[in-house]
Amino acid sequence: MAENSNKKMNVSEHPLVELTHVEKHFGSLHVLKDINLQVNKGEVLVVVGPSGSGKSTMCRTINRLETIDSGTIRINGKNLPEEGKGLALLRAEVGMVFQSFNLFANKTILENVTLAPMKVRHMSQQDAERQAMDLLSRVGVASQANKMPSQLSGGQQQRVAIARALAMQPQVMLFDEPTSALDPEMVNEVLDVMVELAQEGMTMICVTHEMGFARKAADRIVFMADGQILEQDTPDEFFENPKTDRAKDFLSKILTH
Repeated sequence: MAENSNKKMNVSEHPLVELTHVEKHFGSLHVLKDINLQVNKGEVLVVVGPSGSGKSTMCRTINRLETIDSGTIRINGKNLPEEGKGLALLRAEVGMVFQSFNLFANKTILENVTLAPMKVRHMSQQDAERQAMDLLSRVGVASQANKMPSQLSGGQQQRVAIARALAMQPQVMLFDEPTSALDPEMVNEVLDVMVELAQEGMTMICVTHEMGFARKAADRIVFMADGQILEQDTPDEFFENPKTDRAKDFLSKILTH
């Protein structure tokens, strides 16, 4: 884990992910209001806030699953392409793990993890399978490689989804409430994998309600409410010393239970 101790200093000339004056409406609902955010290589950013604050929408704009009305989003210094081949290539650089596992139900676990590297990265089947088995053992489900998704528990399926995203060798990983659809006893097995990734220096943007994970893994906490970023701070500072009334109110509600 030696690289973890200095990953905070690994700041490139430009941020790996950069959102500038991003605005987004759903009809009359103003869901993202002047969002400005920079994420450096190797940084673990955890986005928290009340439901409906725009956290997931912001996360989904970063690989253009949601379009924006105005502003710019750059990945590694390049503007997000509108559509077509450029967008497909960009999505290969940005791994995404959702609430629902989105595995292909008619393909084995191994096929789920090898499909995109073979199709998009033009990897040979042999190399893709070797990489897939490495990743599946890394997330603790290598023994399930020949099973179908329906034969796995929710926690196992979500770990496969993480392996599948990692198989594209992305520059940044987005996690949109990856544990919210899981039974409580399965949450930690997914969070443990995410903590390990964070410690290995993967650039991560995580939207989550799991405050223990936020405290443990984040380099920086971003607090959102009503479509705006209201605070950004280290985990210790945010949890011990929130600056805004909204953050104090949010923390008092979730930390008392």
